[in-house]
Amino acid sequence: MDAHDEHRTLRALGLADAPRDHPLSYPGAWPAASGLLRGDELLPLDRLTHPGRTPVVAVGSNASPAQLRYKMAEFAVTSPVPMVRARVTGIDIGVSAHVSRLGYISASPVDAPGVTAELFVIWLDPEQLALIDATEPNYDRVLLPAPGFRVELENGEALLDAFAYVNHHGVLHDGDGVPRRHPGQRVLITELLTRSPALRQLFGTTPEEFCARARADAGRCAEGTRLFAEEKLVIASGLEHLRVR
Repeated sequence: MDAHDEHRTLRALGLADAPRDHPLSYPGAWPAASGLLRGDELLPLDRLTHPGRTPVVAVGSNASPAQLRYKMAEFAVTSPVPMVRARVTGIDIGVSAHVSRLGYISASPVDAPGVTAELFVIWLDPEQLALIDATEPNYDRVLLPAPGFRVELENGEALLDAFAYVNHHGVLHDGDGVPRRHPGQRVLITELLTRSPALRQLFGTTPEEFCARARADAGRCAEGTRLFAEEKLVIASGLEHLRVR
C-alpha cells in the first residue's frame, strides 16, 4: 500500500487529519461504523454497551477518532475507546459561542425537541473521562435525562444515563434568535467574517487567516469570544438547566 492509499484508508476510518492540527477539517472525519479505537487502529466492536464506562454523546471532534487518538496519546492513556453510532433525539448540533485556541469554532449541543441527530456515543473509563473533561475547559458535562432525550444505539437499545458537553459561553444564533446549526468550519467562518467588520479586523478576511491568527494568540481568541456577545450573536443552548457533574 502506497502512502496515498494508506492516508485514504486512515481517512475512511476517521484516523487522518485531527482537527487540532488541521482546524478547517473540524469536526474531523467520523467513522462510517461503530468501532473500538485502540491506538492507531479502529477495530470492530463485539458489543455496543460497556458497563463500568460512562457513555458520552459526541457532537463535535470527540467523534473523530483522529482527535481522540491525539488526546489519549498526549496524556499517555492507552486503554481503548468504544465508539458507537447512535440516534439521539432532543438535541441538534449548534455552534459554540467561543473561538477555540486550536483555531476553530467548535460545536455544542442545543435543545431541539423532536429532532433526531445521527451521532456517536463514546464509552469512557474513569481515566479517559477525567482526561476528556480536562480537555473541554469551555464546556460542562451534563446528563441528558430520559424521557426528554433519547439516546438509541444502532441495535435499538436506549440508554438511560448518557452525558454530553454543553458550552458555558452559549451558542450562536442565526439572526432570528434560533440556534445556528454548525455547517462546517469553512462555511461558518466565511459567513461570520462576511457579516462582521470587527471580526475581520481581529482575524483577517479568509478562513485560513482566521485559523492561523486564532492558533497564534489566545488573547485574540478571548477577544473574539467577547465580540460574539457584544454583537448580540449569542443565545442560550437551552440545555443549561441540566444537572452538571
